[in-house]
Parts: sequence; C-alpha cells; structure tokens
Amino acid sequence: MSVNKTEDEWRAVLSPEQFKVLRQKGTERPFVGKYTNKTDEGTYNCAGCDTPLYKSTTKFKTSCGWPSFFDSIPGAIVRHEDNSLFMKRTEIVCANCGGHLG
Repeated sequence: MSVNKTEDEWRAVLSPEQFKVLRQKGTERPFVGKYTNKTDEGTYNCAGCDTPLYKSTTKFKTSCGWPSFFDSIPGAIVRHEDNSLFMKRTEIVCANCGGHLG
C-alpha cells in the first residue's frame, strides 16, 4: 500500500459518503450509486487514490444493486477474509490505498 493518509487527510479529500465507505467499511445503499447502471467504456478507478481497478469490459449486470466485475486489473485489489456478522465473506480493498471497495 503506497498511499498513507491520516483520518483527517482522508476526510479533507473525500465526501462524507466516500469516507464512510472507503475508510470505515460502510456500504452504499443499493441501486443509488452513479456507477450501478453505467455502461460507458473505460476504466473504473478508486475514489480515494484514483488507481485504476477495473475495466468496463469486466463489468456485468446483477440484481444486487452495486456494480459487479468478474475480474480486476492485475495487482489493483486485495481480498481479505471477513468473518464479521456471523458469516464468511470476502472484503475487496484497493491495493494502493486500502480503501474498502466491497
């Protein structure tokens, strides 16, 4: 991870909702994000550090309410086992800044 900022530095550059999701592992409400139904060609970058994470060609439509991708740009994300909420899940974070992606 190459981007290291204090909590105050993150708060200064992120919106309150971005801070909640990226730094506090919050969850955006389903179906309201600006990228949920986006179909433009291009690259999806981290909102915290602008690192390219996913290519639009790997995005697929789901009914979960959040953008979904079947592959990431190599080295762009890190997966962590998450055993909170009494279930086994996988947390995805940006490899560059550690921002929570899902």
